Amino acid sequence: MSVKSWQKLNAITQCHFMIALASSLSLAVAGEARGNENIYQINSLDTNENSVNFLSPTDNQLGQVTSVNQLSDVSPTDWAYEALRSLVERYGCIVGYPDRTFRGNRALSRYEFAAGLNACMQSIERLIGTGGVGDEDIAALRRLIAEFETELATLGARVDNLEGRVAFLEDHQFSTTTKLSGEVIFTLANAFDNNSDSFQGTGVDRDQTMFANRARLNFDTSFTGNDRLRVRLQAANFERFGNSNMLRLGHDTNTDNSFELDTLAYRFPVGDAITAHVGTNSLDVDGIFDVHNPFLSGGSTGSLTRLLRRDPLTLRGPGGAGAGVNIKLSDSLKLNALYLASDANDPTRGNGLFDGGFSTGAQLSYNPSSNLALAFAYLRTYEPDNSVNLASGTSTGTTANPFDGRGASSDRFGLQGNFRISPRVNLSASGSYVSANNLNRSGILGAATNRDDAELWTWAANVSFLDVGKEGAILSLGGGMPPRSQFETDTSYMVELQYRYPINRNIIVTPGLYAVFNPNHDSANDTVYVGALRTTFRF
Repeated sequence: MSVKSWQKLNAITQCHFMIALASSLSLAVAGEARGNENIYQINSLDTNENSVNFLSPTDNQLGQVTSVNQLSDVSPTDWAYEALRSLVERYGCIVGYPDRTFRGNRALSRYEFAAGLNACMQSIERLIGTGGVGDEDIAALRRLIAEFETELATLGARVDNLEGRVAFLEDHQFSTTTKLSGEVIFTLANAFDNNSDSFQGTGVDRDQTMFANRARLNFDTSFTGNDRLRVRLQAANFERFGNSNMLRLGHDTNTDNSFELDTLAYRFPVGDAITAHVGTNSLDVDGIFDVHNPFLSGGSTGSLTRLLRRDPLTLRGPGGAGAGVNIKLSDSLKLNALYLASDANDPTRGNGLFDGGFSTGAQLSYNPSSNLALAFAYLRTYEPDNSVNLASGTSTGTTANPFDGRGASSDRFGLQGNFRISPRVNLSASGSYVSANNLNRSGILGAATNRDDAELWTWAANVSFLDVGKEGAILSLGGGMPPRSQFETDTSYMVELQYRYPINRNIIVTPGLYAVFNPNHDSANDTVYVGALRTTFRF
């Protein structure tokens, strides 16, 4: 701007607008550094290909300053302090950086000044109708608009172009309420020594390298902005390694690569403290209870093993359809409760929502700080004849089906915990106990079908190191004991080492190795090693 033009402005008004424009730019730079999803970016406004960003009104950073004292680098002795305070009180045209600084000495280009002028114009226009803007300020505003007419026209044209593109996308989008997201997994894996010789001649030879996939399409719909209806389609072709459920991958689904409905569930708030869940397909315990295993619980980017993703005794169980709630009791205490049925869609006797297999229970989750989480879970389950799997596919038939097909009811107790030791080190652990009763004793004395009860135990722990080699990369080491009943003769143990490496925000590669010692709780069986390379694509 020319010196002559500046001399035309009242000194106080001059300060007002200079600081207002600087504050508008502060708003823009703060948004750019934060990478907020609500930022609208306009590129190539000047010859240096700089960009000017504008925060949306919904941004949740420091945003509108209500007192000049909120800005830590502004003091009453600063030359522009009074003008700045006047702008805060009169025009509401000041924002700060996320660290609560103003940085008023930052230099501006003409394009940046024009962008800030445009932002301040919008604030002042809202006040003109109320009589809150003086004639001198209006006159100064007019002069500034005339001086920066070219830059404002460029800015307006680009905003109009952006709005036109947004309108086009809105007119041609899949749905105004539904978001489509996808995920594909490629896994290359081999279970070494997974053959009959390793299992005392009783196993099968399944020690060849396999290359398999899983694909998911999520349709997430929100009707109020705070709820979510999820419809998930899934196709996969994983074959299990066989010989032992302890060898299972954590994502080994198989639909013969035909897409099927995998999840149908609705989540919505009830008041300010309650979130309710209802679903008819794949609504499971871990969808309502807290897992407290932040870096290994996911099937697509978490543990390569089924066991170490989550506690198999209290965070898995009969389910699929039913309802649950999350109740916030205080800032640090939450109560989760559920009722899930395994054959809710079948109206025949011995099935249905209340006459077939089910899980019901509650979990108390305690988060005293952002670094520590603890939970205690209780489940009461019923599994009818020929449908008993107490270990949820992570152990032997002796442990998972201790009554040889007879129905079982069980009381399950579990502890889960997570401790963020430091910004780059995380520790998670879980342990659980099951007391199961045979509901249909029969057969000769000593036979499995004639047993009264069974007790199962399991535990697992892992440590994760964050940002190893690259920001977002995670090195994890975990291990545990697969569920074991008193009817086993020995004890199996599992250890896993994996490295999750993000190629970019959409592709994650996870090489890893895990070993099962004394598979099937039998020390006569050889140790089996599994090597895997999982690649996850998200879009």
